[in-house]
Amino acid sequence: MSASVEKPKIVAWLKPSCGWSQGVRAVFRKYDLPYEDRDIINNPDNYQEMVEKTGQMKQPSVEINGHILADVSGEEIEAWMLQKGVVRSNDRGYEAPINQPCPNELPGGAPAAGIGFRR
Repeated sequence: MSASVEKPKIVAWLKPSCGWSQGVRAVFRKYDLPYEDRDIINNPDNYQEMVEKTGQMKQPSVEINGHILADVSGEEIEAWMLQKGVVRSNDRGYEAPINQPCPNELPGGAPAAGIGFRR
């Protein structure tokens, strides 16, 4: 007889369309986890709350049952949840890459202020 895993309380401070943020959302969907998606771009109060709670300015940042995971990928969140028993492994796929930066952070993306990438 297997007991069901209780759904954790999750708050996620995310950008609306960033690759890292989409990866975090994809992990939560894979495990059918409800979460509060706090937009840090269109709501400055959410950004300020994230900085105060996490002590840093990078996203994605997530709070799961009171534990802060700051500046993480979906891959890192999934590994942490599996290790802590928050979720059980399943065979579902992901709806988005879980370890991909925002397009402007990819080589060949839009370089900042016209400065190109050098090797």
